[in-house]
Amino acid sequence: MAMPIFAHLDLDAFFAAVEELEDPSLRARPLVVGGDPRGRGVVATANYVARQFGIRSAMSCAEALRRCPQAVFVWPRHTLYRQYSDAVWHAVGEVVPQIERTGLDEGYLELSATSEGFPQARAAAETVQLAVRAATSLSCSLGVSISKVVCKVASDRRKPGGITVVPPGREAAFLAPLPIRLLPGVGPRAEERLRPAGIDTVGGLAALDDALLGVVLPGSVGRMLRDRANGIDPRGLEPGAERVSISTEETFERDVTERTVLHAELRRMAAALSEELRTRVLSARTVTTKLRYADFSLRTRSTTLAAPIDESERIGDLACRLLDRGLRDRPGALRLVGVGVAGLAGHRQLSFDA
Repeated sequence: MAMPIFAHLDLDAFFAAVEELEDPSLRARPLVVGGDPRGRGVVATANYVARQFGIRSAMSCAEALRRCPQAVFVWPRHTLYRQYSDAVWHAVGEVVPQIERTGLDEGYLELSATSEGFPQARAAAETVQLAVRAATSLSCSLGVSISKVVCKVASDRRKPGGITVVPPGREAAFLAPLPIRLLPGVGPRAEERLRPAGIDTVGGLAALDDALLGVVLPGSVGRMLRDRANGIDPRGLEPGAERVSISTEETFERDVTERTVLHAELRRMAAALSEELRTRVLSARTVTTKLRYADFSLRTRSTTLAAPIDESERIGDLACRLLDRGLRDRPGALRLVGVGVAGLAGHRQLSFDA
């Protein structure tokens, strides 16, 4: 059986790149896509000119403005970005038969059918880049490997517009010197447990023996992360899977503690999400509520249903319950709340609720 060859495709500074295409005068200027820099908005993305000033995603727009007073700020236009995303993936599908789309701006490809073995994988990746640029004028970066986790990391190494190929047998060596936070699956909590043990690189995690691993990261998650640190990833492609989520959020002018205000905001967002689901003839199985506290710490709470839904009232009810659960776990004033839906299905199920 032929060795699988995967690629991870990541569109470069996607939101900002679309805005530059829509208005070419922005290309040479520091551009931030996000909220109000004189309010409490957050950076969604920034172009590469703005990144030279240290501006990055999830930074407050006020901080971005402080770092670069001459930056141009634009509000996100998600409908427009989705149109560009659909065009990208249609173009990719013309040259690569198997795709696992994991977001508007990223996804995995199976290159085995389009390349005669691994030595030709770079040429196949270049063909994908050309197809994307021809269809949309957008730039993308790709990571190529026999391991999905290695592909994901590799796609970020030579941005923008680069291709990083990790040959079979070189996965662990490629990952070893990288900071531990760059390994997919290592979140803040895992990093907090690893650093006191002297583990700050992927190679350090890869070298942990069973005894120490059981202390630092006990259970199956620890073993999975050590495997990933060694470049071992048994996951195959999920052709046709589209795990794109839809979400919306609101940053308040002042921190909010009143539960009625928070519930009202969540229900307003749920109505907007429901309208978008119905417009796209979709339904969702997972609802997530996002809470950002006054100290900028972030918490999310999610629930997954047996059957998908699209009704505003159902989404709103679930979002409010999740917020209440989150505030029970950690009370406090909130500077931002958000609602997202995922597990999207390409059809709606009829509701027979009384």
